Amino acid sequence: MSKLQTKEKLVKEDILDLFQKGCKVDSNFNVGIEYERLPISVVTNRAVSYEGDFGVCNFLRAFAKSENWDYITDDYNIIGLKQEHDTITLEPGSQVELSVKPEKTIFDLKKKIDLLNKQMMPILDKFNIRLLEYGVSPLSTHKNISLIPKRRYKIMAQYLWGILSDVMMRETAGIQGTFDFKDEADAIRKFNIANKLTPFISAMFANSPIRGGVETGYKTFRALSWLNTDNDRCGFCGKMNEDFSFEKYIDNVLKCPMIFINREGMPVEIRGKINFEDFMKEGFSDFEAEIDDFKLHANLYFPEVRMRNFIEIRNHDCVSKDMIYAVLAIYKGILYSDNAMSEIEELFQDFSYTDFAELRYNVPKSALSAKIKGIKISNIAREILYIAEKSLIEMDTKEEKFLEPIKELTFDGVSPADIIIRNWNGIWSKNVNRLIKYLSR
Repeated sequence: MSKLQTKEKLVKEDILDLFQKGCKVDSNFNVGIEYERLPISVVTNRAVSYEGDFGVCNFLRAFAKSENWDYITDDYNIIGLKQEHDTITLEPGSQVELSVKPEKTIFDLKKKIDLLNKQMMPILDKFNIRLLEYGVSPLSTHKNISLIPKRRYKIMAQYLWGILSDVMMRETAGIQGTFDFKDEADAIRKFNIANKLTPFISAMFANSPIRGGVETGYKTFRALSWLNTDNDRCGFCGKMNEDFSFEKYIDNVLKCPMIFINREGMPVEIRGKINFEDFMKEGFSDFEAEIDDFKLHANLYFPEVRMRNFIEIRNHDCVSKDMIYAVLAIYKGILYSDNAMSEIEELFQDFSYTDFAELRYNVPKSALSAKIKGIKISNIAREILYIAEKSLIEMDTKEEKFLEPIKELTFDGVSPADIIIRNWNGIWSKNVNRLIKYLSR
């Protein structure tokens, strides 16, 4: 392993440069998606393991051979596949994540994901695996879902101290969207607006009320798990202030305790003994901070909205195929329009940071029935949809069509979880097999 180097110390300006390189002209703005699903056995309805003849690892091998994808490995273990800019990777509990190259329109993203799903389907069928579009494992729990053999995940599992961190890592699946900015001021404006939107969008798309075969009392148990993962690195970053900046975001990341670094392909565990700011000043053991250390550390920082050389919006349950693009459409309609952002700022002008923080804690249980300053958020969610739809219509890209499935629910004041709970306590007679059949449509 490398010892202290003679090269210049890493300084904040080096890190700032990473963010500033993300600035783009409006005409080059794209939308990206990361789309996680739960691998469930068609035979048992339980989570499919990484190992075994019909495990997820062998599914990846078969898909790579069939479609000419390359392996992504960790210590010689297959942990994903790649083909040009697209990846199929595994989350800690073998959840399957699709990440495709950002595109100009949501139609372009959908076309690529539809093709990938079509290519995967015959191989999934061969392995008796279905990829469930749901926020939390419906039957298996973390106690019987093994971690995949990725060294990073083992270290994270031992470090993260929240009482539901194992649930987050091994049981949950979500949708993340990525969006561009033109300069620092635009980035901070979008960052603040996205943070304020996330509790509302999480409520609209709540889709994880049944876990381990029982009703949990929460409409998005996935969101609850993030509330109980690690308060040092989760939640809102900053106070949604107009004077926020790249530097202030970086300062928050620098003060977060470190988990590990990599040297010559091997992890060096730090386990929270220092934060990155101290690592830059003093080093750790015989190691000095490098820019790749910061990139890794920033990737182990899990706020609701993450700033990179783009903006990554993170906390939404996985939902059905006809609804995943609605998540992107709402944010695109708002974040890629000055007028729409102004309307959202006006909509939220009477709410404080504390109001949004309290709402974040209330949404997992109540979803659209939660309140902010006494106002039921389903009413505000409808306004958010009106603003996003109007903006998308003005863009003349026809992407407003992606809002249709969520409009139908939100205008009725319900989330996907509300439909599941009604059926669970009604015609399904609390039968988890009926839930999985419903989710597999």
